[in-house]
Amino acid sequence: QAPDVFAVRVLLEETGEMFQAASCRGDMTVRELKEELELLVGVPLDLQRLRYLDQGVLMDETTLKFHDVVPGGIISLCVWQYDGWTELVLAAVEGDPSKLSCLGVDEGSLYRTANSKHFEGERWKEWIAQRAFVALYITSHRGHPDAMQYLLEHGANCLRRTLLGRTALHAAAAMGHLDSINLLLSYGASVNDKDTRGETPMSIARRMNRRHGERRMFLFYWMTKSGTTDPKKLMANKAFHRAKSGFGSKKKSQ
Repeated sequence: QAPDVFAVRVLLEETGEMFQAASCRGDMTVRELKEELELLVGVPLDLQRLRYLDQGVLMDETTLKFHDVVPGGIISLCVWQYDGWTELVLAAVEGDPSKLSCLGVDEGSLYRTANSKHFEGERWKEWIAQRAFVALYITSHRGHPDAMQYLLEHGANCLRRTLLGRTALHAAAAMGHLDSINLLLSYGASVNDKDTRGETPMSIARRMNRRHGERRMFLFYWMTKSGTTDPKKLMANKAFHRAKSGFGSKKKSQ
């Protein structure tokens, strides 16, 4: 017998936003929930701390049943407060380029934390690159193209990945933000990059019912494959028509 599936609400404490995680199970681990919240809330897994009622931080290997999480219950998600991450997440959620520019997202930044003030050379560059990527991931998820443009122009890497193998395009696809998707594609993002679950941005868009985003990436994939920038020229491509006829079926996107 299949386990009962239920929904819980997730409160992002720093912003007051409420999200719904619809496919929870009693035997689901906290780690599995965090993996889904990386797409639903847009905060990378390694920055998440989850709490339920007064139980303190939930450990990754424990289950929702262990914590007596009930359908409709509210789980709090807090961002790890070390190394200036909270301020960066808030600025990215807001999508304000001027605030992001003051928070260590490019190598010319004067921003320092207690942890980073002694970093030099490659270690400093890696610290900046990770902050720029997290900001890009969140702004892509929230649909802030102006902030994304600023980050990309200042060196943010759209091919960089979270610990779960997700790029900023995975985040944009999960929410179906066409402006975000188009901008990332123009900077070289790949519609075929698979995360650790084997999901591509296109398959995530399909799973989360973001049809317009999925169609945009499908068209981009075939335009790239055919070496054309004119969608009309695809009409002469027989392989495209075969793929198009199967588009929207239950087959997994490539």
